[in-house]
Amino acid sequence: MKPLAVLLAILLASLLPLHAQSGDKIVAAARKQVGVTLNYDGTYVSLAYPNGDVPLDRGVCTDVIIRALRDALSADLQQLVHEDMRSHFSAYPKEWGLARTDSNIDHRRVPNLRAYFKRRGFELPLPKAGDFAAFHTGDLVTCTVAATLPHIMIVSDHKTPEGRPLVIHNIGLGAREEDVLSNFPLTGHYRWK
Repeated sequence: MKPLAVLLAILLASLLPLHAQSGDKIVAAARKQVGVTLNYDGTYVSLAYPNGDVPLDRGVCTDVIIRALRDALSADLQQLVHEDMRSHFSAYPKEWGLARTDSNIDHRRVPNLRAYFKRRGFELPLPKAGDFAAFHTGDLVTCTVAATLPHIMIVSDHKTPEGRPLVIHNIGLGAREEDVLSNFPLTGHYRWK
C-alpha cells in the first residue's frame, strides 16, 4: 500500500465517530454469545461482585447486554447500576418492593437498566414506526413482549433486504440474532456514550 493511501486510511478511521466504533464492538461481543448462551433462565442467584455473572450457557435478555458491554467496553453494569442505585435509590423503579439495592439482581432487570441509561444521558427519542435509519449498530432498544413483560435487545449491524436491522437478544431460546425489531411495542432507545 502506498504511504498516501495508508495515511488516508488512518485519517478516515480516526474520523469514524466513537459511538460507531463502540457500537461495532458491542455487536461483536453480543454475537459471540449466539450458540453459547442456549437457555433462558432468570433464576435468582448470588453473584460475585463486581463482574459477577450467571453461567454462560444461560441467562435472560439483560445478560446479553451485560456481557456485551463488559466484553466490548469493560463496562460492568453490575457495578455501575449498583453504585448509581445506592446513591440515587429513589430514581429507580419500586415494582419489586425492595428497601435497598441488591447487586445480585438489580442490573438484570430491564426497568432498572432503563432508569440507569436515562440517568447517564444515553436515552434517545423513540423513532417513528418504520424509521429504521434512526437505529445505529450497538444501540440498545427496550420493548414489551406478551403485552407487559419488559425486554431489551442490541441493534445489529446486519439488516434485512428491506433495511430493517436485526437484533441480538435472548427472548426465550438463548442468545439469537433475529429480525424482530418491529415485532414489539418499543419503550426505549439508548446509545452508549
